[in-house]
Amino acid sequence: MFPKAALLTLALTFVASASPVFKDTQNGIRIPLQKRNTLTKADGSFDREAALRQKVKVQNKHRQNLMTIDSKVGLENFNQGAHVPELAVLPASLQKRQSASLTDQQNNLEWTGTVSIGTPAQDFTIDFDTGSADLWVPSSDCSGCQSQASYNANSSSTSKEQSGNFQIQYGDGSTASGPIYSDTVAVAGVSVTGQYLSAVTSETGDLSLSQLKSDPYFWTAVNQKAVDQGVFAFKLSSSDSQLYIGGTDNSLYSGDIEYHDLSSSSQGFWQISGASAVVNNKSAVSNFDTIIDSGTTIAYGPPDAVKQFYAAIDGSSEYDSQNGYYSVPCDSIPTIAFSWGSNNWEISSDTFNLGTTSDGNCQGAIAAQDLGLGDNVWLLGDTLMRNVYTAFSVDNNAVGFASLS
Repeated sequence: MFPKAALLTLALTFVASASPVFKDTQNGIRIPLQKRNTLTKADGSFDREAALRQKVKVQNKHRQNLMTIDSKVGLENFNQGAHVPELAVLPASLQKRQSASLTDQQNNLEWTGTVSIGTPAQDFTIDFDTGSADLWVPSSDCSGCQSQASYNANSSSTSKEQSGNFQIQYGDGSTASGPIYSDTVAVAGVSVTGQYLSAVTSETGDLSLSQLKSDPYFWTAVNQKAVDQGVFAFKLSSSDSQLYIGGTDNSLYSGDIEYHDLSSSSQGFWQISGASAVVNNKSAVSNFDTIIDSGTTIAYGPPDAVKQFYAAIDGSSEYDSQNGYYSVPCDSIPTIAFSWGSNNWEISSDTFNLGTTSDGNCQGAIAAQDLGLGDNVWLLGDTLMRNVYTAFSVDNNAVGFASLS
């Protein structure tokens, strides 16, 4: 079984084909989501420190995913140019600030909702991330954990300890370890049994990934027929954000959903091919692959491709070459869009502009970074998803977009 991402995602090898439109019916469950933070400060300036923290988390999240893919199928069978990068490390000036507990919301940029584990139910706030691995929570046996919520396996009649253990280490020196359990897991009343999870018994720092090698929640829900459709969908916005499981919420979008099959090389990610980045209605970069990841805010692309993208924007400049950050004139934010061969899905100026920078311009929401995902692969998260309704179809092995209502 290939790696799968936290709670929701599917990871198998698929054959790319045409892009059909599927008409989904209203038969799922709505889950309200909350955004923990943004990358723009209250004074309108770009929060560079928060962005650097997120960059390290994104780099190391996908580093672990790539290590898992390499051990399962070999990176030579993934995307051309894919490689396991070095462990990303926060600048020394920021490391001392990274001692947050598991529930600290100050520096995280995540879309969170409530998940219940065990019998009787124990509630947790979980990051719904289509680009991360597995489900884990702090254990009641963790003396060093400062989380308000913890998992007590002994209090759950449906909990079973499984063989194995996991341990993780991150670029800021933080670690986590603990045993593995299976238990009943429910999201908005959709309950599955025998779901694997980790219970952290030792942790330090700011953590985001585990290394379980089992089906995530939604895949289990599909297998156990706990949902009518193998589809989940997101509306991500400044208010009324929602995860919908078991279909799509047609009150939140207009028209049909434009679906695109997962590319044949997507072993472990929601990856679709044939993308173009559009500046002022003209293609700036074309024919690249995209991984749709609800767990990242800034979009990342290969350095040469991102340089080409910003070259199409008058007045843009690379003001932080070490981190691949570009800025654009604040008084002339261009019209940015992504396309997969049909519609242009526009990125609003409010989404693209992350705030004023040290050079007097405005930070663009697309950065240059080699994440090891491949020579021609971009990572798209909030930058795209806050502007479209996004559906992930397990049934049809596809990602789809529609216009928000």
